[in-house]
Amino acid sequence: MIALSLAEIAEIVGGQAHDIPDPATRITGPVVIDSREVRAGSLFAAFAGEHVDGHDYAERAVAAGAAAVLATRPVGVPAIVVDDVQTALGALARAVVERLGTDVVALTGSAGKTSTKDLIAQVLDRHAPTVWTPGSLNNEIGLPLTALRASDETRHLVLEMGARGIGHIRYLAGLTPPRIGLVLNVGTAHIGEFGGREQIAQAKGELVEALPSAEEGGVAVLNADDPLVRAMASRTKARVTLFGEADEAAVRAENVRLTATGQPSFRLHTPTGCSDVTLRLYGEHHVSNALAAAAVAHELGMPVEEIATALSEAGTLSRWRMEVTERPDGVTIVNDAYNANPESMRAALRALAAMGRAAQARGARTWAVLGKMAELGDASLVEHDAVGRLAVRLNVSKLVAVGEREASWLQLGAYNEGSWGEESVHVSDAQAAVDLLRSELRPGDVVLVKASRSVGLEQVALALLDTEGEVTGR
Repeated sequence: MIALSLAEIAEIVGGQAHDIPDPATRITGPVVIDSREVRAGSLFAAFAGEHVDGHDYAERAVAAGAAAVLATRPVGVPAIVVDDVQTALGALARAVVERLGTDVVALTGSAGKTSTKDLIAQVLDRHAPTVWTPGSLNNEIGLPLTALRASDETRHLVLEMGARGIGHIRYLAGLTPPRIGLVLNVGTAHIGEFGGREQIAQAKGELVEALPSAEEGGVAVLNADDPLVRAMASRTKARVTLFGEADEAAVRAENVRLTATGQPSFRLHTPTGCSDVTLRLYGEHHVSNALAAAAVAHELGMPVEEIATALSEAGTLSRWRMEVTERPDGVTIVNDAYNANPESMRAALRALAAMGRAAQARGARTWAVLGKMAELGDASLVEHDAVGRLAVRLNVSKLVAVGEREASWLQLGAYNEGSWGEESVHVSDAQAAVDLLRSELRPGDVVLVKASRSVGLEQVALALLDTEGEVTGR
């Protein structure tokens, strides 16, 4: 964060100084909401949560080096007292971004946001100093915290934006107004909350509505292969550039193929030239993510050869997203358990099938260890049934459905598609899945683990990678 004084911060957020001996003291460390992350010169934002009140940790934060606390009441240590900490944090983020004048790139979509954000970050960081959203901190607290990590040296600020309803992205874009807005896709993630894909498109499109006009440098980067995203061109005053495999896309892929290990390779076309890309990531769905990243990089002036090299060298920055680890005994664990929706579940299964072809040719097997996809509302039964059917169609050797009702729907779909005998099994919980797999895995097998975050199925992957460990609970 740029070094603002406590007096400047109090003015920006409309707060009152309490117990501050020197208002000229500057914030030189990160802004944090966890007292354990305090560094010398930090600003500690005290949020009152459902179970923990950050105000109770104010003294500890200052003792650890925080210069002051952002709070809603005096806490007996240097503090800036405001009516609402979240609102104040957002105001501070906007002020910092405006002072820096950095290029803000914002992205949203139903699936692939974090993977694409990680690609964009790695590509742009080769070009100039870049700050980006860590993990999936893409909400009204995580986004300003990310923006406040920017400094005078930061040239690019890459921000992932999530939405749980209409108006959320509009609010986030107001905190850190983007110049470049990227919309990846409109799927069925959170469809139970939104009510339908059209409503999801309405929410995601708030990003392009927030962009400056083409004359002011605004650019909307849209997926040419998704009709609902492509239609967002009519909702923005920004210049529109398309990415995808469609002929009309300015940034597109040709000759897409998968390596023997399931990694995509393709010819990248941009308005300034072409170059070959082979990703280190697994699954054909990453082609679209890579094209989105390439389109953003192109708009920021990177030459195509540099973009292609950066994409080919980029890895996974965020944990539990197609995280591939081979055990000493030759079993490969694919931990994609951070989250799941119908689109990402289908993509992961296709990636598993591609990775497993060579293994199956050697007599090894592919395993899909799947759990509930949350927030699907009335579409839940149909979507879980469809995923179970797809596992059979893709010739996945073994389906292990973990959990209760939704898991039974996964297995039912597989059964109705023709999965008989021991090809699919329903187990009650993660530990039961671990016990089953430990007793049956053979060298060369490939195991995919995936479910919504609330299921905690990453514990299966972690236990399988620790041959002595068991599921620890959450």
